[in-house]
Amino acid sequence: MTKSILLAAPTATLALLAFLGGQALMSPASAQTSSQEEVLQAQLLPGWQTKNGHHMAGIQIDLAPGWKTYWRSPGDAGIPPHFDWSGSENLKSVQLHWPSPIVFHTNGYQTIGYLGGVVLPVELVAQDPTRPVLLRAKIDLGICEDICMPASVAFEARIAAPGAANPQIRAALDAGPKTARAVGLSDLDCKIEPISDGLRLTARLALPPQGRQETVAFEATNPQIWFSEAQTQRQGNQLIAVTEMVGPSAQPFALDRSSLTLTLISERGSVELRGCPAP
Repeated sequence: MTKSILLAAPTATLALLAFLGGQALMSPASAQTSSQEEVLQAQLLPGWQTKNGHHMAGIQIDLAPGWKTYWRSPGDAGIPPHFDWSGSENLKSVQLHWPSPIVFHTNGYQTIGYLGGVVLPVELVAQDPTRPVLLRAKIDLGICEDICMPASVAFEARIAAPGAANPQIRAALDAGPKTARAVGLSDLDCKIEPISDGLRLTARLALPPQGRQETVAFEATNPQIWFSEAQTQRQGNQLIAVTEMVGPSAQPFALDRSSLTLTLISERGSVELRGCPAP
């Protein structure tokens, strides 16, 4: 990525768009619904120019008590967030830095996300580092309590250099995934075997227990590959996670192991691992 000279404008409150309508996972006891404005507040946090010339800003999502929103890979019952930066000017790329999420179990479904909201650090890279970035963004996300509703926020801000440190963004960066070394991971391998409609993947992680509940989430760079909820078991200092993968053809397929991301989540945080070699 090219270097850039960026600075966030004064804090810009996100312009909340109208509730998109629709409900999912309605409980029988739910007699009332809430509007987006009653449960969701959002704003753009000003940030700072980093040493590599990029700019670190933040999106702050605040939810009413008991409400949650979702991580980038939320599970089958979750609603993945979608970010649209296409209206921006002089913006080359955006990298999201996800804080460690938590795992929810509701009505037999596992979802992954954030309770009460999240600060999501956003690293911006300009096309022309000598010019400001006009940042225009729309974010579609799911928010849930007893019911789930789709929500949408949008904002516009002029980004120029040099900015100032923001403790909320810094805390969110510090809450990101730990390194393999920090959690004591000594080995990782993945056994892959064909099944009728795709592949079965068995990952073995050699590391000490990370907490009472250990969840492994699998992702691939190809968003058309679906992963089943991973089944995990621990054998001493080895954690075994098994998932099934189904691609667009619903048949066994060739898999680039370097395209895999494994995220181990527990009450102590998370560790993110890129690629999974053969045993």
